[in-house]
Amino acid sequence: MKRTLSLLLAALMMLGLLAGCSNDATGTVRIAGIKGPTSMGLSYLFTQSDKGETKNEYEYTLVSAADEVTGSLVNGDLDLAALPTNVAATLYNRTNGGIRLIAVNTLGVLYIVTKNAEVTSIEDLAGQTIYAAGQGSTPEYALNYILSENGIEAEVVYMTEQAEVATRLASEESAIALLPQPFVAATMAQNPDVQIALDITEEWQKVAGEDAPLTMGCIAARTEWVEENPEILATFLDEYKESVDYVTGNTEEAAQLIGELEIIAAPVAQAALPYCNIVFLEGDAMRASAEKTLEVLYAANPESVGGAMPGDDFYYAR
Repeated sequence: MKRTLSLLLAALMMLGLLAGCSNDATGTVRIAGIKGPTSMGLSYLFTQSDKGETKNEYEYTLVSAADEVTGSLVNGDLDLAALPTNVAATLYNRTNGGIRLIAVNTLGVLYIVTKNAEVTSIEDLAGQTIYAAGQGSTPEYALNYILSENGIEAEVVYMTEQAEVATRLASEESAIALLPQPFVAATMAQNPDVQIALDITEEWQKVAGEDAPLTMGCIAARTEWVEENPEILATFLDEYKESVDYVTGNTEEAAQLIGELEIIAAPVAQAALPYCNIVFLEGDAMRASAEKTLEVLYAANPESVGGAMPGDDFYYAR
């Protein structure tokens, strides 16, 4: 009888252990990304999910512009979204804290490009005309901040589309332009005389500090979902970090995945990836980088971050 009882207790303990092992919370995560650098780091994660090789199951959508996902994130049709950092801050303010910043995934993707070999430093932009797109958004405010901090005056001519900027760059021998990746890579492929003169991320850090890089992309989440699913979120963060590590460490293979997912064409992705500053920052590092960028944008135009600087609860820490 004692032996039978002992075996029964052992079996129950084993069942308890098995239950504990299976309680590693996973679930279905609904996530969207914009076709461009902010979604490149997700490519390995999405591909692995399609193969059934991730702990969480990811229902993902890839779109062309941020406004195609913001409504779905706010109304609960999505749990997570890869967005411009200032868009996440704007949603936080407009939903009274209903959106959280989970991770920074893209630093600066902006570059000064030109055929003019004499442009090699930020000082060389003094008195020049710079063609750009993105007026009223991060490109304008980041460029203005860098120029101002260096005491440089230049004329910036804004165009509606990045393609217009690329066309002007190709047609004018001495034209100087501000372009983001992957437009830089695509433009240089079509016009070999066009070269990168300045990395705006490097110029930003010279004036803002090494611990506060220009932050352009992030993962945002619904606050309600975050509070209800901390274990699933933790699994996502671990799997996402693994994905970013793969993408940044395997350029050629990652470019193929990016092309297959139609984020951008594989050849352009391969050329652009080393210059897209794809990262995985969470916790204090995430906050330090995002907060400085948002402060600069807020000083330039409060509405660019939703009218106010986000509160402490905007920054998620596990």
